Amino acid sequence: MAKSLQEQLLKAGLVDQKKAKQLKQEKRKQAKQTPKGHQVEDETKLRAQQAREEKAQRDREMNRLRQEEADRKALKAQVKQLIEMNRINRNKGEVGYQFADEGKVKKIYVTQELQDGLASGRFAIARMGDAYEVISRKVAEKIRERAPEFVVVLNDNKNAEPDEDDPYAAYQIPDDLMW
Repeated sequence: MAKSLQEQLLKAGLVDQKKAKQLKQEKRKQAKQTPKGHQVEDETKLRAQQAREEKAQRDREMNRLRQEEADRKALKAQVKQLIEMNRINRNKGEVGYQFADEGKVKKIYVTQELQDGLASGRFAIARMGDAYEVISRKVAEKIRERAPEFVVVLNDNKNAEPDEDDPYAAYQIPDDLMW
């Protein structure tokens, strides 16, 4: 009962016998002109292939972005864990230590020993969310290698040589200056 499309069109009267023969001959000629083993590629096949390639490219880009985001989250988690595991207890310090963070002056209370360590560079201050924690210099350097934006204060304990032309060279600022 299955009839070809050509037979169905003839029966419906949409195509006459002469036009059907002509189309059949053109199809046969086109088949003979193409060498054996080669197929004529349709534009639709080419478009479909291009669409697949473009989709694959977009997918690769999205995967790369997702991987970068996952790497950033993992790095942030590592830094947070380093700070939590190595923070130094401030023992309800009574001495205020002020420092600048993002253009604002912040203040935490530490012991006198911690203040001296912060001034000399033995300790550092790291940002953890909205809070600040005192950590050792070694841990601060590890954090700075991974994500420098978490280390707020890390003083260099090297004494910088003043410039010869500096008019204030005779007026050195002490490391433990409170302001």
